Order: sequence, then structure tokens, then C-alpha cells
Amino acid sequence: MSSDDQHAGLAEELAARSDDELTELLIERPDLASPTPQGTRVLAQRALSAASLALAGEDLDVLAIAVLEQAIALGSRKATKTKRPSETMIVKSLSGRAAARDVRARIDLLRRRAILWGDKTSLCAGEHVDSAMPWRSPHLTGPLAGRSGEEIAAMVADLDERPKELLETLARGPALGRSRDADPDADPSTPVAQLISSGLLARVDNQTVELPPMVGAVIRDEPAWRTDDLTPPPLHEAGLKPRFPAKAVDAAAGGEALELIRHLTSLINILGATPATVLRSGALGVRELRRLSKLSGIETQRVAFLIELAGYLRIIDAGFPEPPPPNDSGEQSFAPTSTADTWLHQPRERQWLSLADAWLHMPRRAWQVGDPDRDGNAMATLSADLHDAYAPIQRQLILSTLAHADPAVAVTPDAVLASLHWHRPRQIRRFSKRLVAETLREAREIGLVAHDALTTVGRAYTVDPPDDADPADADAAVLAAMRAVLPEPVDHFLTQADLTLTVPGPMTPELAEQVELVADLESGGAASVYRITPESVRRALDAGRSSNELLSMFTTHSRTPVPQSLSYLIEDVARKHGQLRVGVASAFIRCEDPTVLAAVLRSPAAEPLALRALAPTVAISPSEVREVIDQLRAAGFAPAGEDSTGAVVDLRERGSRVTVSRARRQAQPRRSAPSEEQLRSVVGRIRSTDRAAAATPVRSTSASTPVRATGSGESATALIQLALRAKRRLRVGYVDAQGSASRHVVTPKVLGAGQLVAVEEGSDTEQRFSLHRLTSVELLDA
Repeated sequence: MSSDDQHAGLAEELAARSDDELTELLIERPDLASPTPQGTRVLAQRALSAASLALAGEDLDVLAIAVLEQAIALGSRKATKTKRPSETMIVKSLSGRAAARDVRARIDLLRRRAILWGDKTSLCAGEHVDSAMPWRSPHLTGPLAGRSGEEIAAMVADLDERPKELLETLARGPALGRSRDADPDADPSTPVAQLISSGLLARVDNQTVELPPMVGAVIRDEPAWRTDDLTPPPLHEAGLKPRFPAKAVDAAAGGEALELIRHLTSLINILGATPATVLRSGALGVRELRRLSKLSGIETQRVAFLIELAGYLRIIDAGFPEPPPPNDSGEQSFAPTSTADTWLHQPRERQWLSLADAWLHMPRRAWQVGDPDRDGNAMATLSADLHDAYAPIQRQLILSTLAHADPAVAVTPDAVLASLHWHRPRQIRRFSKRLVAETLREAREIGLVAHDALTTVGRAYTVDPPDDADPADADAAVLAAMRAVLPEPVDHFLTQADLTLTVPGPMTPELAEQVELVADLESGGAASVYRITPESVRRALDAGRSSNELLSMFTTHSRTPVPQSLSYLIEDVARKHGQLRVGVASAFIRCEDPTVLAAVLRSPAAEPLALRALAPTVAISPSEVREVIDQLRAAGFAPAGEDSTGAVVDLRERGSRVTVSRARRQAQPRRSAPSEEQLRSVVGRIRSTDRAAAATPVRSTSASTPVRATGSGESATALIQLALRAKRRLRVGYVDAQGSASRHVVTPKVLGAGQLVAVEEGSDTEQRFSLHRLTSVELLDA
């Protein structure tokens, strides 16, 4: 069939479809609706184009591709009207490999999408139908069709070294290769010719070969393709019982989320105290990454993951830290932003939500940090090399695949990969074994996957909200799921005789602030352990707490008696704390005990601070208050800071911050699909154009030309008035406010005020046409 015949054949079938069926076609192939097709003929031409067919084939599964291969192999593109493949022929050709009902369902899908058309006894496809295929050769109906993965693996294992090297090269790179030995007349002893004859390579043309996907999967050690069975691979064994109950899976996810939040909090504090240097490329170098790993006690890969999340959320950014940290180089550094302070004071579920949203929408791959780039250099954290706009889509597809498994049942990465390859064969190279494994690892760290199963929170992210749903409602559902799996905050701890606190769960924000002020974290997790030291007690006293307040806090929140050793420690540190008072002179030192001040003036700190006594209990220094306090503490004293009124001030380090000068990096949003109402409007325009094209105009008696007026002048107005008097239909050409041209068959009702009010054929509603936008008016037969 010629292309014109194909267009006419498909256009005829599309014109015979109902409005609902045409709307369904546009829903499944939305690219056909923009711009609005001028009739079913244009719609058919667009549907048969190579570019549109490539989009239509994006989500065809392996069985649909096999059906399409069989339709092509049975000659649907070259057959005449009297000899075309039927549905029965395709079902019979795939019998034993797929159920008949599944094959018929795929045929209906291909016909619904206008990739195939015709009735069940005579199917046809366009000349560009190959564009909907994921490969250039018919691999599912080729020489390897019907072979199991084990058989293909055995064939590859029996190859000599040279042919195997050729297959490995094609498996690593593009599946297509060029070779003169692909010619049918080439020497049959060459490796390429041998591979073609065995079916391990497919001939595309005389100089091009293609590696079958099932062979590539074997060589890449991916799950084997079963071309002898075209049913979807199961994610797990039928009826498999979960290894862990659903509550245990969710509890593990909540624990991972808390640990992630704790680690990011630690990194924020470290970067606030010692910002990281920015490379000239704008990335975070390997040396700084290792330094952060050493200071935080977190492995390097996880630090890179956290930095990427924080960078995307603008919790961390590059800039000039304020106040400048010690040993400031004067160059830009990575440090927390003001957004970090907002995030730190949010509830745990809000913190988790922001991190999970960032991971799902971040167009970057943190797991590739350290991999070689095109030049062989290791890719750095926050570098531009990690950008991949397709990454968020892949994460969502992987989570959606897990959502099809039974709740709480473990799914292996190989099972996920096999399912993705079966349902989306066009994306075989995009979903590698490592990508799936690393994505699942990150999902575990973010708390969306636990024990190899999708958690309740992860499942909440896979639910598609209605088109008119408020995004806040979706966030509320995810937040509710997060709140349900997070452990209930506790407002108590257990005080031990070895000066440690055991906290049996996440603390309430109020208790966390008090405990972290007076104790240092020794080990985190579901139950945290904090240690109390003289330095940590002094930190609390520096913040303005008194010994009585600290003892009262321990008495109130401890479920065990407060050990006497803790009371002695607090009272001893408090007794020494604040004997010396440092204020602003640039700095002054005052002490009620002249003996203590005399000891200070004799100490090693006196010379670098240039201390000068004004009285037995007062001395001054030109140095800053912070430096005076640090030097005195290094000399063995315990000074406290005070303001101009004599009140103790909070001397805790707040850390440096940078100003966010850039907007948060956003993943490029995919163009939203048109709504069903919009597509029904497009169908209405298509029908209108078809009616206008089929209408027969009145022809003048003196000539065979139609009675027609061009433009919107007096002749057009006169022709409209004639139609009103004679009650005849008109075919009008019209350009709307958006510049879109269309033709309509209408029955005029009123002409006036610069407008034509008419009822369009096929509709009962009146429409208004501005006269100055009319391009033509034709009188039609009754």
C-alpha cells in the first residue's frame, strides 16, 4: 500500500470511531492533539509519522512488541486489501508463548492507539511502524524466538574468544554495529557471519548488525530474557509469605529516616563550624568529602548522598560565610544557609518529607560520585556531571514496580530489573543492573524501602492523585503515613551511674534541646546514648543555665534516680564557672576573688591577650571577647561571658551561614497532559473540520464555481443575509484569537453588532463568530 492509501485507510477508520473512542486515542497519544488536527485525514497522517509512533511505543511491553513483530512479519505493510493478516493468524503464531486473551488484548491496544488498524480479519500497519519498536530487527520472532534464557546463555558460553569479544563490545555500547561481513555474500567463516548464522547477531542490512536484547542481558549478567514465554516475569513467587510483618518493615523505615535526619544535622553543624572549600568547577572536592566523613563518622558515600540532598534543598550552598570561620581563606565555601535553621526546627515528619521529596525530584545521581567522567576524572559531589533530567522518572518507575508486589514481600533488584525490561523494552539500556541496585539502596536510606519491600510511605508516593487534586492533599497523605511509622517522641531518659543518658526513642523537640545542650551524643539509633562531661556541663552553663536548673531538668525527665556522681559533677563545674567575668572593653575581666585574678595575670594567657590590671578584681584586654575566653580556658580557667548589665550571655558557637543567592534547583517539570475536557474539545474541532470538508457548496448557474465570498467584507455579509432569508447552511472559514484557522458548517441565526450567531452542525449550542475574523463564506446545498 502507498502512504496515501495508508493515510486514507486510517482516516476512514478514525472518522468512523465515536467521539469517546477518539478522545481515548488522544488520551493515550496526547502528541496527536497539539496543534489541533485539521480533520481526521491530518490526524491519520500525524498518527502514522515516525516521530509520533516512537512516542506511542515508549510504554509498549514485550508481548505488545511481539504482536507488532508478527503483524509486520505476516506482511501487514505490503499486503493488499484482500490479503492482510488477521487476529486469528497472530494469535496462532504466538500460541504456546502467550495466552490467546493476552494477545488479543495487545491487538486491541495497538488498534486503539492507531498503530494497527482495520477489523479483526484484516489488520494493517503504516510504513513507519518500525519506529514504535525498541529495536531494528525482529528479535522476538527471529532465530532466538522460543529459546529460554539458559539456552541462550549456553550458546554464548560455547563461543570462541573472538566472537565473544564482539558480543561483549556491543553489550557495553550501542547494540548496533557496522561490518562488511554482515553482507549475505560475505565469507561465512568470519566471526560476524558465524554469529548471524547462529542467531546471536541479527542482520539489519548489508552493513549493519544488531545485538538481540536477550543476548545482551546474558553478557551483562542481567536477568535472562525468556523468549519462549512472553508472560510478564513475576516480582516474587506466588503466595510467598513476608519475611517480616508490615509493621516491622515500616518501623525499619522510620529508624532509617531518623538516622538520616541525625546525620544531616551533624553535617550541618560541622559545615557551620568549618565550611568546605569550593572547587573552581563549583563542586565539593574529594579531600573535603573525606574530611567531612572523618569528622562526622559517616561513610563517604553516605556523606555525598546527604550533601547532594542538602544542596538540592539549598540547606547547604556556596557563598561567603558570615561570620567568617577561623582560618578563613576569603574565598567561597560550602556552608549552611538560613534554610538550614528552618529545617532544623521542623518536626521530624516535615524534615523527612522534604528529604524524600528532594530525592524523588532531584535530577541528579548521587551514587555516581567517584565514578570516572568522560575524561577519566572522578566525578565530584555537587558537580554538573551528576545532572540527569531522567533520574526522577526512573526513581518513580522503580517505586511503581515495587508497588505491584504484595505488601511487605521482599523483591530482589534482579526481579525489579526483569520487570522493568519486560514492561518497557525501549528503555533496556537506561535501566542497568547497577542503576536499579543503587536506586533501591538510596530508597532504603531515605526510608521508602525497607527489608527489600516498599514501605507504607513509599507506597503513598506511588498513588497517582486525581488531575484536579490539590498538591497539599497529596503531601498531607504522605505526612500522615510518615507520622504513623515514626516512633512516638519520648519526654524522658534513663540516667546511668557512668554519667550516660539512654534515650529510648526520638526525643520531643523541647527535651532534645535540653539534652543536647548538657550532653554529647555517643551513639545514635532507635535508642540513643549521651555522655555528660565537664565540658558539656560548662556548655550548658555558658548558655545561661544554672546548676539548679540542670539538676531540676534531670530530676524531672529521668525515669531512674539521678546518681550522686552527676550531682557532684554539675555542682563542682558550676562552682568554678563564672568566677571570672569577661565583658566588652574590647574585653574586660572581673573577679570577686583577687587571688584568682592574680593567677590569671601570671598565666601563659596574659601575654598574648596583653592583659592589664585596673584593680585587684578587674583587668582589661584589647582582644575580642571570644578570644579572651578561649585563651583563659586553654590556660585552665573557667570564665563566663557577660553583657553590659552583668547578665551571663550564651557563648555557644552558632556556626557560619551563607546567603542563598540562587533559586533552588528544580527538576524540569514534564509537560502536563491535556485534560479529558480539552481533548473532547479537540475532537469537536476535528469533527467540525470533517463536516466542512464533506459539505457540498451551491454552484452558480453561469459557471461551475461555488457561490463563495472571500474575506469579511460586504460580499460576505450579503451572502450571510441571503442564507438567513433562504434558511440555508453556510461553510465559513474562521481564525480565532489564538490565530488558529478552522472551517465550520453552520446554520446562521442572527447577524448584527459585528457578529454572526449560528448553530454548528452536530451541535445544539449557538456559537458567535466575529465578522472581522471570517476568511471565507460559502453557500451550501440544502
